[in-house]
Amino acid sequence: MPNNNKNNIIKEFTIALAGSPNSGKTTIFNNITGSRQHVGNYPGVTVEHKTGRRKYKDYVINVVDLPGTYTLTAYSMEELVARDYIINKKPEVLVNVVDSSNLARNLYLTTQLIELSVPMVIVFNMADILKKNVDNINLELLSHLFGAPIVLTIGNKNEGMDKLLDMAIKVYERKYTEKKVLIKYGDEIENEIIKLENLLQLKSDSLKQFNFRWLSIKLLEQDKEVLKYLKNVSDENFYNNLQKLLNNSLSHIKNVMRDSPEVIIAEARYGFINGALKEAIIEKKNNEISISDRIDQVLINKVLGLPIFIFIMWVMFQIVFKLGDYPVNWLGSGLNKFTDLLSKVIPEGLLKSLLIDGIIGGVGGILVFTPKIMLLFIFIAVLEDSGYMARAAFIMDRIMHKIGLHGKSFIPLLIGFGCTIPAYMSGRTLENKSDRLITMHINTFMSCGGRLPIYILFASVFFPKNSGNVIFSIYLIGIIMAIAMAKLLRATRFKGEAEPFVMELPPYRVPTIKGVLIHMWERTWLYIKKAGTVILALSILMWVLFTFPMIGNHYSEDYNLQLKNLNNSYLSAKISKDFYDSEVLKIQKEMAVEKIEYSAAGRIGHFVEPIFKPLGFDWRLSLSSLAGIAGKEVVVSTLGTLFSITKSEKNPVDFKNSIAKQFNPLIGYNFMLFSLLYFPCIASLAVFKREAGTKEMIFQIGFTLSLAWVVSLIVYQIGRLFI
Repeated sequence: MPNNNKNNIIKEFTIALAGSPNSGKTTIFNNITGSRQHVGNYPGVTVEHKTGRRKYKDYVINVVDLPGTYTLTAYSMEELVARDYIINKKPEVLVNVVDSSNLARNLYLTTQLIELSVPMVIVFNMADILKKNVDNINLELLSHLFGAPIVLTIGNKNEGMDKLLDMAIKVYERKYTEKKVLIKYGDEIENEIIKLENLLQLKSDSLKQFNFRWLSIKLLEQDKEVLKYLKNVSDENFYNNLQKLLNNSLSHIKNVMRDSPEVIIAEARYGFINGALKEAIIEKKNNEISISDRIDQVLINKVLGLPIFIFIMWVMFQIVFKLGDYPVNWLGSGLNKFTDLLSKVIPEGLLKSLLIDGIIGGVGGILVFTPKIMLLFIFIAVLEDSGYMARAAFIMDRIMHKIGLHGKSFIPLLIGFGCTIPAYMSGRTLENKSDRLITMHINTFMSCGGRLPIYILFASVFFPKNSGNVIFSIYLIGIIMAIAMAKLLRATRFKGEAEPFVMELPPYRVPTIKGVLIHMWERTWLYIKKAGTVILALSILMWVLFTFPMIGNHYSEDYNLQLKNLNNSYLSAKISKDFYDSEVLKIQKEMAVEKIEYSAAGRIGHFVEPIFKPLGFDWRLSLSSLAGIAGKEVVVSTLGTLFSITKSEKNPVDFKNSIAKQFNPLIGYNFMLFSLLYFPCIASLAVFKREAGTKEMIFQIGFTLSLAWVVSLIVYQIGRLFI
């Protein structure tokens, strides 16, 4: 809305960025908006919605980054959202970002956007690659042929942004006009389009937001969402007439043209593109192999591709876990010092216990692992922005097909080794619902960072000389279990073959620091926001369960009298200070044990113990597993509380010794196995519900709990025979 600002009129308008994945659309969005952006979800769907603002000259420009899409035919939620936004929200200017490294292929979306008759600016991104590939390009002629101005940009170098904004303003102010372009599909198709248009115009009041030619073309392409919409807004008589006319049109075209309208329309669009490019571009005449192709000859080689990929992943995890140890330790040390400071400042009582044991103890377990999560997301962002992640999916495609999925499913599974929350969210890239749900269900078996403290603790206690191999075996079991469960789910609940897909292999690019950091922070913030808030609430709940009901005078022995007698003996020099300290500590531990057993948490632990006893777990391990619902990191902190480590004990060896005395290696390994197999934290379940629905979330809980219990039962009962 216009506002007076000194002597200038500030005008505000919206531009929407549309383009295929890997076109550099999001990089341009980041360049334009900088830090002035917001990430959310489109209303009612799980597709990400990025918006930003930019003050440029005398304008405030609202920028919307639409989901990446190859077409405007609603094969996926991303395509449907992008299309519906353009049609219903009607942005003042549509900016179509095109990967100009291969115009013949990447202008296909542009031909569909032309049919919507919206004010548009076409951006040829990666113009440096385009200039290397052609001798001459007539932008003025090409703009005329496509009916929209064309701007050259190099997104990863932040070049051409001002030209883009200047052109967007010209289009908004109607100072740049081009003739309306009409892509012709041949007489047979055109005749049927006219018939459908004439019928649709009878409902012009309820369909006024649509271009009738575009709507007719979508009907001939048998777009299910368009048919569904027309059925909802039409009376039964009109829809029946429309369906009858459409069926006649489809039948006529197939009989005459010997092919489906969808194929004929697609061929006509590509013909339009190739004709326009031949008119306006003179390509270089050489047979040189591009740098991307040369790199691909090695990286996606049938023999070398997989070993190279495994090596890259190995290096990534080595750096993440080894380099990440330093900031994690620093953060942990800082958290301990902060806790000590609060302990001295805050007087004894429930408030102190809530802040230190409940809030800091619970949320701190999440925060200390954030550096490793950030490092993992930096690596993933580099792999994505460089173009290698698409190659990874291509390499894994053959393997994934053997378990009933395809290469795209591999990326969410890989992300699952860092955090299950973004792994579930990245399943959106899978167009087929069955593929998406199978991938989400088996993602729980990828050992997230939250499980690692459990593995480290029990492996170091029971297998100190082979802890690395033991932890590796848990990761490997998770992968094997994911493969087995994928095949089972494909054969039962989600029958059918994985849908074939064309894997786009974008050219290799050097990732920008800004782009990598933005992508890393978006994912890290989701991790902190989604996990931290839920775990905060559950940590407080766990504290309440550990604290109430308070034991009062219900101890089994008069510990106060014992402490008083000890103190008198020490003051009268009957016992040494060392003996006095050890006995006081022993009594305090016994009191702490009884406090916990008397609390609601202790009672819950004893109540569920019979369920877990066949697995070798006592009430403490049982309760810790339940606490792990809040976050797998909470398992370790819960065990620490349950084993009654006092505030004065800073040496973790005592904790490990307590566990070593209570359990054996079989129980320790089995507990790691159980922690691997049952569902991740409650925060991830909340995301799972949002992405897949309540029914699938309930199935996920029951499916993984049953599997974890049965597998752990078998391992423990068979293992006992050899002890």
